[in-house]
Amino acid sequence: MGIIKLNTLTNKIFIGAFALLILCSFDVSAKKVKFLKSSVVPAARGNAKINRDKNLNYVISINISNLAEAYRLEPSKLTYIVWMVTEDETTMNMGKINSTTGFLSKKLKATFETVTSLKPEKIFITAEDDPSRQYPDGELVLSTSKF
Repeated sequence: MGIIKLNTLTNKIFIGAFALLILCSFDVSAKKVKFLKSSVVPAARGNAKINRDKNLNYVISINISNLAEAYRLEPSKLTYIVWMVTEDETTMNMGKINSTTGFLSKKLKATFETVTSLKPEKIFITAEDDPSRQYPDGELVLSTSKF
């Protein structure tokens, strides 16, 4: 009788450890956040995905649809810049966003991908005349909430 209880306890521990191993193998750090509705470009919709790579860096991928060309804004701008706010509230220029027209469609699509060692807390996009700016100066176009 004591052996049966030990085997049952051993089986439960083994099953619990196996379940924990499976849960831990999934990337729990992956996040997908939507951009809030824009008053500057109301039709624009998109999201940002934040994952960790094997080097524990943060991979940021942004996809946006219906983002009007920056030169169509009032006042006209040269480009859109992606900014990241880090844990210590530092704002960093991550680069300019690439926009294209979709295949067999006039729907404007914009994509952006970068890797950083700093943990992002918020991502936003501004329309700028100078893509090398170190601080945002243009109009806020899209923003995520703090995540």
